[in-house]
Amino acid sequence: MAETTTAKKPTLDKGVFDVEVKNHELLKLAYDSYLANSRGANATTKRRGEVRGGGKKPWKQKGTGRARFGSSRNPIWRGGGIVFGPLGNENYTKTVPATSKRLAVRQALTLAKKADKITIIKTFSCPEGKTKETIALLNKNKIDERSRVLLVVSVKDDLVVRATKNVNQVKATKATYLTVFDILNADKILISEKSLPMIEAWLKGDK
Repeated sequence: MAETTTAKKPTLDKGVFDVEVKNHELLKLAYDSYLANSRGANATTKRRGEVRGGGKKPWKQKGTGRARFGSSRNPIWRGGGIVFGPLGNENYTKTVPATSKRLAVRQALTLAKKADKITIIKTFSCPEGKTKETIALLNKNKIDERSRVLLVVSVKDDLVVRATKNVNQVKATKATYLTVFDILNADKILISEKSLPMIEAWLKGDK
């Protein structure tokens, strides 16, 4: 059975969990960057030369009173090629400097703390890697089953993955892999005591 403890009032580093958030511009940049970097270039279209057919001239050049056309695969015709369409090799990634990314995470954690979303737990031990161990954690901390929970652990091993993957509203992440996207979208954030110093050391590494 998972070893869980009653939630206690967090004692958090003000340099990480209580920073100034003048506006949300950096948060939006980090959030959009996460979505852009997760986007795949799956859409593809065919250029005029790639569309099958259209080898025969639709009608003669002169004498019909109609505009001249050399192929029915012309982009302005229905069924013709696509102009400037996606080719499947587009790069949608957005780069955010590491220093700015860490600052954005600190800002997101600050907002989460002010919204009373953060709870420190002693540990999350799942020796059997069972879903019931995750459910026990939620029940112990009186978290509604419909709430989106971000579980921050010091080590995300196979047992943690197995214990949480079948609980749709719970996402487990290693302390040094926190993202603005996950923090802002979580209704509740559970941070283990061992992962707390890892978070603080990582996010203050730019100073």
